[in-house]
Amino acid sequence: MRDLATEFQAERGRLLAVAYRMLGSRSEAEDAVQETWLRYAAALADPAARAEIRDLGAWLTTACARICLDVLRSARVRREAYPGQWLPEPVVTPLDEGPRADGFAPDPAERAVRADQVGTALMVVLERLTPEQRVAFVLHDVFAVPFTRIAEVLGTTDAAARQLASRARRAVQAPDAPRHTADTGEQRRVLAAFVAAVESGKLEALVRVLAPDVIVIGDSGGHFPAARRPVVGPDAAARFVLGLFGRAGRYGGTLRARPVLVDGAVGLQLETVHSDGRPLRVVAALAVAGGRVTGIFSQLNPEKLRDLTPLESRDDWPPRW
Repeated sequence: MRDLATEFQAERGRLLAVAYRMLGSRSEAEDAVQETWLRYAAALADPAARAEIRDLGAWLTTACARICLDVLRSARVRREAYPGQWLPEPVVTPLDEGPRADGFAPDPAERAVRADQVGTALMVVLERLTPEQRVAFVLHDVFAVPFTRIAEVLGTTDAAARQLASRARRAVQAPDAPRHTADTGEQRRVLAAFVAAVESGKLEALVRVLAPDVIVIGDSGGHFPAARRPVVGPDAAARFVLGLFGRAGRYGGTLRARPVLVDGAVGLQLETVHSDGRPLRVVAALAVAGGRVTGIFSQLNPEKLRDLTPLESRDDWPPRW
């Protein structure tokens, strides 16, 4: 007798990675994978449907992608009404990529994100795409799914699926898209320089760490004051960042920080106190290219940080490496 749970569990990590890349929301990705499991179980209960499952991984990917496509189409309306700028729910893991302090290994979704090393920069660009373009790009360019199967997901032809992926690729490679090409070693060096420049409080020191086309985006979900539009350019970005860190130090709360991986790229987890006395938690992802910071993506919406492991008293500012 087939062990459905074991068969599905072997595919779960990859399905979570596919769904997260498409949806930008870990909770929505987990819901999509759960719905995929329900459809799989129902298919196995139907002899005719079970006979169609020749390649389990491919069948599950197709089912999950169709679910994600429906979610994306409905999410588009929600995100147009979203207060301020939108960023994905971050997947935060230890910088050393080793076991957690509690002794448990990262879950499949976190391992998948680490393996892909995609980063928040790409997730931000994916938000520019139509649902169909996003599905085609993620399936083909990130997970190497053939266009024949992508066409089945989208209910279109192979040629149309190729065109959707091509348009998505052009958007991802557009000149105004945040660039993130550095390996982990370079990311660490640039993050250390960024922290040192912020700690110095000198505008010119921070400007030197930032790329000419640097962009700063913050997502508070309306819970905290945040810039409603991206801050662009090294001078404006440096002033904005120094202002944020300066205010954090003036509000009487202890600023805590820890270097982490955010969606597979180097970043910071921060905790402080807002001016109204509320605790403020931030996950800042950095995009790095050419030895400089090209993007700073700060997630401070508490609804997207519910599963974040709290920092400890030893995680003081400036962060320890």
